[in-house]
Amino acid sequence: MSGGTLIVLATDEILMDRNAVLGPIDPQLGRYRAPSILKAVKQKSPNKIDDKTLIMADMAEKAINQVREFVLWLLEDKMSKEKAEEVAKMFTEGRWTHDYPITYEKAKESGLPVRDDVPHEVYALMELYPQPIVRRVPTVEFMPAPRVSRREAAQSYVPS
Repeated sequence: MSGGTLIVLATDEILMDRNAVLGPIDPQLGRYRAPSILKAVKQKSPNKIDDKTLIMADMAEKAINQVREFVLWLLEDKMSKEKAEEVAKMFTEGRWTHDYPITYEKAKESGLPVRDDVPHEVYALMELYPQPIVRRVPTVEFMPAPRVSRREAAQSYVPS
């Protein structure tokens, strides 16, 4: 989700199905989230932290700043500077787990240029390219509402 979120933040407008989600774009350093590394380091005395962890914390802070700066650059022409800073912080600070689903409603509330009027042709096209089910552990599957299959959406399409 995070890679897709970076892509859509570069667009002028985000066309998003009500069942689609974006994801946080907090940087990862190996197996660990950068914000979590910083939080762990803040909870200990520097004398009790090994050099490797201190180096990781330094890299984590730089990574968060770099990603946040990039998001600000992506958003600068879409909203006010203050709003862009708020959105960039929200997506990069580690507020949520890395797989947290940012719904259409939450994206809209955040001030992102989101619309939900996805044309039926998009669903018909997507139906032609079914995606394999890939199991990753651990993960979260988020479905906020009953889902209409792409096939049903394509069948209900009536050309204007």
